[in-house]
Amino acid sequence: MTSISRFLLICGLFLVQFVSAQSPLVVHGATPQLYLTHTVAAKENWYSVGRIYNQSPKEMAPFNGLSMEKPLAIGQVLKIPLTDMNYTLDGAKASDEVLVPVHHVVADKEWMYRISIGHNKVPIANLEKWNNVTNDQLRAGMKLIVGYLKVKTGQSPLVAMATNKPVTSAEPIAKTDPPAQPAPVKDVAITTPPPSKPNQPIDIPGPKAEPVKTEPVKTEPVKEEPKATAPATAEPAPGNSGPVNFKGGYFRSNFNNTGKGTSGNAAIFRSNSGWKDGKYYALMNNVPVGTIVKVSFSSTNKTVYAKVLGQMPEMKENIGLNLRLSDAAATELGATIGKFYVNVEW
Repeated sequence: MTSISRFLLICGLFLVQFVSAQSPLVVHGATPQLYLTHTVAAKENWYSVGRIYNQSPKEMAPFNGLSMEKPLAIGQVLKIPLTDMNYTLDGAKASDEVLVPVHHVVADKEWMYRISIGHNKVPIANLEKWNNVTNDQLRAGMKLIVGYLKVKTGQSPLVAMATNKPVTSAEPIAKTDPPAQPAPVKDVAITTPPPSKPNQPIDIPGPKAEPVKTEPVKTEPVKEEPKATAPATAEPAPGNSGPVNFKGGYFRSNFNNTGKGTSGNAAIFRSNSGWKDGKYYALMNNVPVGTIVKVSFSSTNKTVYAKVLGQMPEMKENIGLNLRLSDAAATELGATIGKFYVNVEW
């Protein structure tokens, strides 16, 4: 090979490496085995590759099932593990490090919840803030930032791709930005049942009465008159209110069909809401908080409309469920305690 040919080869390899360094970094694998890929260029070894990604060769070699004693070959593809050493979800880094965005390519029909679970449970609020996108705006092929690679400023060519410290869900967001999620519903509060009682519905208690403070009586005890202030009233206890029929419920007029839907098993959680006013609620993954969903039960040909309060708690009782409905909503559907198959639209 002539000297000109060698020069052209070296320039070509440098150009390939430069272009590669400027392309968005795409994460592979799933929690907890997340990694990047690197194609070995001329004159690279375990240590020079490690400096690029701020990772120890002693971590990379076994991760690839290789030995550091064997030299790398040009064109060889290495997996670069993402660990606490070189990867962050909250923007934490050393003073001599910068943050380079790491991306995930959205698959068809993939939701924020599934992306979060597959990438070290990165908070959904972070995903929405980093990418300026909501769950409903996801499209196949989109590249979402799911974390940040920490690289040394004086050692890695990836420094040119660095960004400012990301805003996380724990940090205040400017007032001009839209909230990551709709405001929570104030008239109910979710409580998770103890995992030791499987197949039990989730209880949502009503408002509690404030305790009445009384001054100690210094004289002889006398018979007190009934207090003028009555305790705060609560909805009737579930199961004691009889049949429920609000023609679909309070939120029926707010339903906006966007053409999305699913079918699957549903279960019940206890709530004091809905028995008198028809305000039905649901817990459902991958649907934005505040969404009104239409739930149809083919066994009785009945339909109710419920507002999504949040996601179902991560526990074994919720495995295989599409959603949980408040017991007042289930009563109008004619569903009994246990699992029942429904169609859901929103």
